[in-house]
Amino acid sequence: MNPRFLENPSTADDAMPRDSDINANSIKRRAHLGGANGHDREGSEPVDPGALSRALQGVERAARSRERTPVGSPSRKRQRVYGDRFIPNRDGRDLQASYSLIPDNNSPATPSKAKKRTPHGELHFQRSTPSSLTLLTEVFANPGTDEEANRTFSNLLQSEIFHHTVPQPTPPTLSPDPVFPSSSHSTTIHDPSRARTPPSNLPSSVLAPASLTPSTPHKNIFTYMSPQHHRNGSAHLTPSRTPQSRHGPNMDPHSDLYSVSPINYDSQRLLLSPKKQPRAVSKVPFKVLDAPDLADDFYLNLVDWGSSNILGVGLGPCVFMWNSVSGKVTKLCDLQDDIVTSVSWIQRGSHIAIGTDKGLVQIWDAERCRRLRTMTGHSARAGALAWNDHILTSGSRDRLILHRDVRQPEQWLRKLAGHKQEVCGLRWNGEDGQLASGGNDNKLMVWDKLNATPLYKFSDHTAAVKAIAWSPHQHHLLASGGGTADRRIKFWNTATGTCINEIDTGSQVCNLAWSKNSNEIVSTHGFSQNQIVLWKYPSMTQVASLTGHTYRVLYLAMSPDGQTVVTGAGDETLRFWKCFNRRQRDGIGGDGLGSRMEMSSVLR
Repeated sequence: MNPRFLENPSTADDAMPRDSDINANSIKRRAHLGGANGHDREGSEPVDPGALSRALQGVERAARSRERTPVGSPSRKRQRVYGDRFIPNRDGRDLQASYSLIPDNNSPATPSKAKKRTPHGELHFQRSTPSSLTLLTEVFANPGTDEEANRTFSNLLQSEIFHHTVPQPTPPTLSPDPVFPSSSHSTTIHDPSRARTPPSNLPSSVLAPASLTPSTPHKNIFTYMSPQHHRNGSAHLTPSRTPQSRHGPNMDPHSDLYSVSPINYDSQRLLLSPKKQPRAVSKVPFKVLDAPDLADDFYLNLVDWGSSNILGVGLGPCVFMWNSVSGKVTKLCDLQDDIVTSVSWIQRGSHIAIGTDKGLVQIWDAERCRRLRTMTGHSARAGALAWNDHILTSGSRDRLILHRDVRQPEQWLRKLAGHKQEVCGLRWNGEDGQLASGGNDNKLMVWDKLNATPLYKFSDHTAAVKAIAWSPHQHHLLASGGGTADRRIKFWNTATGTCINEIDTGSQVCNLAWSKNSNEIVSTHGFSQNQIVLWKYPSMTQVASLTGHTYRVLYLAMSPDGQTVVTGAGDETLRFWKCFNRRQRDGIGGDGLGSRMEMSSVLR
């Protein structure tokens, strides 16, 4: 047969005459002869044109159906395309076992392509062990929080790719040598067969800083050895340490060679390890109060919760008190020609201080609803107040801070001039005798007792500092938060004057408050989510994020038992959240404050 027919079968079919073509031509020839000579022959009949046309159509249909029938010529074999890109699969074998030479015997280390019947003992083991896919589904489909699921997935991914050799450069701030610490390459064990990056024999003046130097693991992640090289024994093997399966059967029952899971044994142990369940925090406020005319002003402090379990709120020219036990609302005062700009309860007792837009500071007896005295000294609104026993400190838009001794007749005891713009945050640390002040000049200052000179002046924030809170669990630990342009929470050691930690929250920090019962801190934020966030200190991992306000959350106060926080916003609502648990020494029993807040729903 001519080879060109094999290369182009359609050419061979066109070159050889078909039976259908012969039959059609013979019929046409007979018809032509019959039509031309029919009158010369005796006994011949004329041909019917319609019948002839139908016969020709039938022959053509038969020819077309014959052409669609596949011919017997061999077809060209499909060429396989090879590439250098490795695509991992999930067939249950790890890369090291799949790419290593395994003896050709019936040892357990030899993987078989044929599906064998599973022994009864192994079947029983598979039934009693949870499936890895089931574990993955349980971990990632029903996590306690999104952060916990992301953390588990990251650990699982590191375990799958790097196993026990994860490169982790040491942060330059934690390194003892800021230029080039010797321990900043990796946390893995030193391997003499691999060179460091960069080489360790270079002089230290040439080396780049550790934070700018890429680090690599001290072993190959993917290894491959040619079977031919293994037989000859003449080539250098990669890796230098030969797996056990190359010299004989692998008898380790936990080897990935025998695993039917898509993940290795270490990852399975990671998923099977007991996880500490995160503390459940309700994402819905258990009570909402209407607060008409609650100002949407970042520099004011209009909500405070006293030790007598009474909430004080400034609404326009009035101050209202809400009793959390009875739910009764009482109107404390109406300033008529002035506006309330700040409210602050004394630590112990029923006295409440009120700052006004005219710069006055009034002290009221909340039990008798009677004003005790009015103090002057500021030339602009007094937007921040803080008590330290009998010392009342006020901060104003006139940039001054005044210490007042409420036992003495003088209007003020000491004047502090440190800020260049409005003072919007004040907090006393009663145990250490330190005062923290924040201003619209982006400054955070720490004052020792009643001294007129600041002990520390911090300029790290890039926006107004209103959110200030002292830790009740650790001496000299101060937390501060910046405004819209800053968005960070910083932690300071006021004994040494250093910043020990900070975190970018992504939004304006309006308030901070430490939990009285646990080492946690709550922050309130502005645009864009207007959320309340609970943080675990010192890891600063989010315990919960609470949303519900439609305006920035400008006001925050905590109940005396430390279980409930109340937040206020420009949407003219006060929302109560059960954020923290009762102290262990307080006992378990009772629903706490939340079960008694059920009477009134409007502060008017």
